[in-house]
Amino acid sequence: MSKKVCVMGAGSWGLALALVLHDNKHEVTIWCYQEEEKNAIIQDGENKRCLPGIKIPEDIKLTTSIEEAVEDKDVVVIAIPSAFMRENIQNMAPFIKDDQIIVNVSKGLEYSTLYRLSEVIQSELPNNHIVVLSGPSHAEEVSRKIPTTVTVASKSRKAAHEVQSLFMADYFRVYTNPDLIGVELGGSLKNVIAFAAGALEGMGYGDNTKAALMTRGLTEITRLGVAMGANQHTFSGLSGIGDLIVTCTSPHSRNRYAGELVGQGNTLEEALDKVNMVVEGVHTAKGAYRLKEKYNVQMPIIDAVYKTLFEDYPADKALYSLMVRDKKDEHNQEDLMWEE
Repeated sequence: MSKKVCVMGAGSWGLALALVLHDNKHEVTIWCYQEEEKNAIIQDGENKRCLPGIKIPEDIKLTTSIEEAVEDKDVVVIAIPSAFMRENIQNMAPFIKDDQIIVNVSKGLEYSTLYRLSEVIQSELPNNHIVVLSGPSHAEEVSRKIPTTVTVASKSRKAAHEVQSLFMADYFRVYTNPDLIGVELGGSLKNVIAFAAGALEGMGYGDNTKAALMTRGLTEITRLGVAMGANQHTFSGLSGIGDLIVTCTSPHSRNRYAGELVGQGNTLEEALDKVNMVVEGVHTAKGAYRLKEKYNVQMPIIDAVYKTLFEDYPADKALYSLMVRDKKDEHNQEDLMWEE
């Protein structure tokens, strides 16, 4: 059944998902933050800055009016950077009805509260079902219909299944998962590890180093997630190791690219200017550092990234500090089964 869907945000990911929804014969409206952005997309038929070369069908409606965007829509998809999430949800709230499903596709943390983004949305829209879509899914590939698989999570089984049906396509497969905490943390914290992976690339290190970073990075994400109430099995799935692999290794990843630029000797400000898009891993690193302190969880890679980003600690020294830490067992002692 065709649905009326609004996508809040005309960046690369919002546009890519709008195209999936359009392919599925839904009536799609995209909310643009700026009038200039909207007019440029209409004139060029594409967003040349965020998703060049991908044509936006003329029957997808574009607007800068929040009321027009969300009014009478069955589903509202949120593709807004984490730093601007609460402000925009507050602006939307007067026009949102209780029966509208809210789908968050952005990744990150709210630094001031340490809320996951679904918690930010729920705090402003307490009567709506919130669903999170996450997984290894670069917009550049989804928009070209390259086979992609993601997961959706929600407290509501019914809402999760509705969103699963909304997005399912022959090139876009959607699973469901009740572990909202794990799905969100996996999608958010992998951006911090991807920044570190890029820094290793920029410094000229090899596959061994990057494989170690990704493996131990996943251990740290899982450790924090379990402490916060997540299911550890979620982190071996699409929103955990799946998203971590693609973000740490792909040239499409702005987080990895920003890290690579820093590893090559650019300042953080220079790197962000060159990427010229939101690098969520930088914002998330602050929140991740505070979360590991709050839950008393050891996360040495997060520590190293935080020091590199915000304490002017050289990236090569940060790596060295990880390599010379005290000797450890790979797993917790209680999980080991030594013969002697």
